[in-house]
Formats: sequence, structure tokens, C-alpha cells
Amino acid sequence: MRHYSTDRIDLRSDTVTQPTPAMRDAMHHAAVGDDVLGDDPTVRQLETRMAEMCGKEAALFVPSGTMANAIALRCHTSPGDEIITAKNSHIYIYEGGGFAALCGASVALVDVHGGLMRPEDVQLAIRKQAGSLSHYPDGTLVCVENTSNRGGGACYPQETLDEIAAVAKANNCATHMDGARVFNASVATKTPLNRMVRDYDSISICLSKGLGAPIGSVLVGSSTFISQAHRWRKMFGGGMRQAGMLAAAGLHALDHHVERMEEDHSRAVRLAKAIDQVEGFSVDLTTVETNMVYFDSTKSASSIMDALAANGIDVLDIGPNSCRIVVHLHVTDDDVNKVIETFSTHL
Repeated sequence: MRHYSTDRIDLRSDTVTQPTPAMRDAMHHAAVGDDVLGDDPTVRQLETRMAEMCGKEAALFVPSGTMANAIALRCHTSPGDEIITAKNSHIYIYEGGGFAALCGASVALVDVHGGLMRPEDVQLAIRKQAGSLSHYPDGTLVCVENTSNRGGGACYPQETLDEIAAVAKANNCATHMDGARVFNASVATKTPLNRMVRDYDSISICLSKGLGAPIGSVLVGSSTFISQAHRWRKMFGGGMRQAGMLAAAGLHALDHHVERMEEDHSRAVRLAKAIDQVEGFSVDLTTVETNMVYFDSTKSASSIMDALAANGIDVLDIGPNSCRIVVHLHVTDDDVNKVIETFSTHL
């Protein structure tokens, strides 16, 4: 499904997707209004639908996943609090230290196993001021990322999600799910979205990754939480005007691009198994559950990227000897065949 002219196979991220012709048509015909004034009917429709899909009361459309996470962290914490999250989490690695600059919060990092946190490790990471002679900060928020990006696209088992949420509640902590790719997790595990996020106070969902919309994320939670989030969106500069054209892309994606994620997942597995068989390359196949493939090599990541690029294939380096492949709606079976052939004959 490639609807734009290119001679390259772009596997750097699922953020490189472009709107399909049908999505562009939906955007073109979207009813719009001033969203800051609450007047954009298409934005309201997207927010209502996403809240219902998650089994929550309300939702808020924002420009990016990073902003959605930043707003959630700010709503759930006060300056001096501590956020408990995985050491490989997007919130910690890829969001510019926003938790410190925007929230005044510190982070307690949790070890991962197979890319994922364990409930018992979350329990050990939660610190409280009470009883510490005021040495400790108050751990007030537990954040889970599902799927886990740096975990190779792995999905949390539902039992683990439930147990982590229970640990958080027992320790008087709020819960936030960075669900940038939560639809991938839902499709891969065949778990209804509302069940997956049931015990989480807020969820950020990105529309511009596997869903293929050009821009935007939705933050979901209770009515009280979203009321607070609306204020922080304003303070962070995230209010938009005639945003219905963007929201229409999200609605189209929900209608047409969710179940097809199974195709991305199966192509990722094909790539992972083939790359793992090439001498000098290795893939942790246990983490390849969705649309990502992380591979290590005895060669440098830069040399691998250069060799692939010379053959029209773009990937992203994530370490001196490690790269990432992300499959998305523009990647075809022929593309997968070419990538496998290139690894076998040119690397």
C-alpha cells in the first residue's frame, strides 16, 4: 500500500507514513471550527470516539505524543515528586527531559526484562517522603509504555499491566500509559482496548505512527483529568484552531487502519527471522510481537546503514552496533523480499 512516488523503502519509523488518498479526501471534506473555543465538530467527534473506545469519560486532541505525555505528567505530579518508569521508556529517553523542565519531577528508573517492567521491580522503585526523614521524594506516578519502543515493540501481558496498576494504587500512585502504539498492542494480543487500559488513569495515543495519520495524538482519562489537561495544553502552547482536518485523518485511521496492523506485524516477524539467520546479525525474536525489529551486528551501525541506503533501504541506528526497523502501512511484501535479499547478499 504505497500511494506516493518514491524509490526508497523507508523503515526508519512508522512516523514516515503519508496520508492515503482516502484519508486526504476525508481531511478535505472535514467540518471545522475553532477548537480553542470548543467549536470544531470533527475534533469533538474524535475525542468522544477515542474516550469511548478506551472506556473513559473524556479525551483531548493535542499536536504530538510528546505533548500528550508531558501534559499527563504535569497533571499527575507536583514539583519535587518522582515518576516511576522503565529505564528504556520514551518518557525518559526521547522527550528532552520534559519531566524535569515542565514538571519539576525526578525519575526512578526500573529495570526491564524482555524490554518490559515487572510488577515487583515497580514496587521496589516507589519511594515516599513519609518515614524517610524527608530524604526521599514522593513517588506519585507510575508510567507504562505499551508497546515498548526500545523493548523491540514488545507488548505487556494483560496480567502484568493489571499487576503494575495494582502496585501503583496500593502505593497511592496515579497510573499513565504511554500508548503511542497501543493499537498495535491491542491487535497483537487480541485484547480489547478498553480492557487493556481499564486500570490506567490516563492514556496517550498517537495517531501518526501505525495508524498513519499525518499529525496528532489523543490524551484520554476522566472528565476531571481532561479538564486539567486542557489547561496545561494551553500553557504548553498546544491549542489549535481549525484542527478538524487533522482530526478527520485520525477518524479515518480508526475506521480503516487498525485491523490491517496485523499485516505489519507478520512482515516484521518475517524480517526478524530472516535477519537473525544472516551471519553477523542477531535479533531477540521474543520481543518481535508488533511492527518493530531491533537487530545487533558485529559490524558498525553506520556501515550497515550506508550499505542499506546504497540499495534504497533506510533504517535507524540506535547504538554503535544496533539498528531498528519499523514496518508500516507503506511497506509491501515485495519490499520485505528486497530487504531480506539485501541483507543476504550485500551485508
